[in-house]
Amino acid sequence: MALRVAATAVMAARAAPRGMMRLFSTTSPNSFMPPPIAAMGNGEGTPGREQAPPSTNLFVSGLNKRTPSEKLREAFSQFGQVVDARVVTDRVTGYSKGFGFVRYASIEEAEKGRVGMDGKFLDGWVIFAEYARPRPERPPPQNMTNSNGYNSYARE
Repeated sequence: MALRVAATAVMAARAAPRGMMRLFSTTSPNSFMPPPIAAMGNGEGTPGREQAPPSTNLFVSGLNKRTPSEKLREAFSQFGQVVDARVVTDRVTGYSKGFGFVRYASIEEAEKGRVGMDGKFLDGWVIFAEYARPRPERPPPQNMTNSNGYNSYARE
């Protein structure tokens, strides 16, 4: 009986290519090791992404698609006076894009709200709160003319 088991193991080893054995082996010294968390970022917020400077405006991501602005305001108001809370929606469909903004009256309240709600559940989803980055400056629109010299939107 032991001879039969040994013979079956030898035949299986010969049948499987070396690459397959290496692929399914869990004892390999070259096993995958994830990088340490500290190497991925600064240890706070999204890994590998630098933090925005403190402000009264918070960016909230990971929202449930059915979370309304009123629910967002209600959840964050326990940490201070919320001036404005809005869930960003698609212009065409009107559905939530899964993120929003909350503006507090002071930076201290915004910090309490960020710490208090980051990584918490809202409507069954884990949300993430961080300071909102300022909107980048956009260059003024150029004259929209086509190759014929006419304005693309209306003839002059």
